[in-house]
Amino acid sequence: MTERRFYHLTRKTLEQTLPGLLEKSLERGWRVLVMVGSPERAEAMNQHLWTYRPDGFLPHGTAKDGHAALQPVLIHALADGPLETPPNGATVLFLTDGVDQPGMPGVTLICDLFDGNDPDAVASARDRWRTAKAAGDELTYWQQNDGGGWEKKA
Repeated sequence: MTERRFYHLTRKTLEQTLPGLLEKSLERGWRVLVMVGSPERAEAMNQHLWTYRPDGFLPHGTAKDGHAALQPVLIHALADGPLETPPNGATVLFLTDGVDQPGMPGVTLICDLFDGNDPDAVASARDRWRTAKAAGDELTYWQQNDGGGWEKKA
């Protein structure tokens, strides 16, 4: 069974939220695969993770950079093709842009981040929730609070 967390972004954007979640993942010693919807989004996220904080460093790369197996955080565009296993040995999978991905060998945690201000994104996340529940995944739902932190709602 895979643990799947749904993160309902209501106060901050993906670009404001994802770096902190990735930092916490790396602090725990986890390797991470981030799946995005397009190669353009992958490149934009790649650039953002280099510059989001002037005093920080978040080791990451994309398939375009090469050496995927060495990347603690690897960004993969769904349009670049499906993956059967994480190329970097990730145990944590972050899904963005409405990307849906069933569990993969070695992945124990899937984090599905979606824009709570977009009705289509919310409807799509609900569909993914139902699919994951039917598959027997262990589900939790997290919503941003007024202070920018997270509250477990389900």
